[in-house]
Amino acid sequence: MPRDTLTREQIVRAAIEILDTEGVEGLSMRRLGTRLGSAATAVYWHVKSKDDLVVLAGDEVWAEVELPDPGEVGWRTAATAMAHGTRAMITRHPWLVTAMSTNLMYGPGKARRDDHCLAVFETAGFVGVHADNASKTVLTYILGTALSEVAEATWRARLRRNGGNEEEQVGAAMAQASEIAMRFPRLRARLEAWEDADPAGPPDQSFELGLETILDGLEAQLAARPLPAG
Repeated sequence: MPRDTLTREQIVRAAIEILDTEGVEGLSMRRLGTRLGSAATAVYWHVKSKDDLVVLAGDEVWAEVELPDPGEVGWRTAATAMAHGTRAMITRHPWLVTAMSTNLMYGPGKARRDDHCLAVFETAGFVGVHADNASKTVLTYILGTALSEVAEATWRARLRRNGGNEEEQVGAAMAQASEIAMRFPRLRARLEAWEDADPAGPPDQSFELGLETILDGLEAQLAARPLPAG
C-alpha cells in the first residue's frame, strides 16, 4: 500500500491487530508494513516511532468502553457497567497494561472515559478531589485484577514468537505450578476443589465481589459524612 493511500487510522488499526496477538514485543514497523502491504518507511510518514504508535493504539482501545448515563441508570449501575466494560476491553487487548507501564497513555479516547467516570462519581455526590480519588480507586482495582490475565497472554505471545508447541509448554508450566502448590495445605485444598468443580458451573465471581466491596465503601463514605469541595 503506497504511503499516499495509507491513513493513520489504518496504521493504528493494523497495529492493534498485531499487538493483540503478538504483544508489544512482537510489534515492529517492518511487520506492520508487511501487514499493510507497504514499506516500513511509508509508515514513518504518519507515525514517528513504535512508541508513538503504541500510545496511539492504546488510546484507540480506550474509546471502546461504553459510557452509560448515570442520570438514567443511577451512578452505581453506571460505575459497575464502566468497570466491567473496562475490564472486558483490557481482556481483549492485554498488551495495554504492559504498554501503560512504560508509556504515558493519554489522548482523546482515555480522556473521554476519564471525564465520564468523574461525571458518574459527581452524580453520586463526590466533588473535586474526592471524585478523582473514587475514580482512581476503581481503575486501580480493575488494572490489578487484570494482571494475571495480562501476564498469561504476554507469556503465550512470547511462546508463539519463540516457536515450539505452545499448548505443550503451557501444560508443562501449569503442571509444575500445580506440583508446587500441592506442597501447601490451603493451596492443595483449593486445587482439589477446582478439579472436582463442574466446568459448566458459575463463572469466577471474585471481580464482582471486589467491585461491590469498593462501591459499598464509597457509598458508605457518602452516607457517613458530607465531603467538602476541593
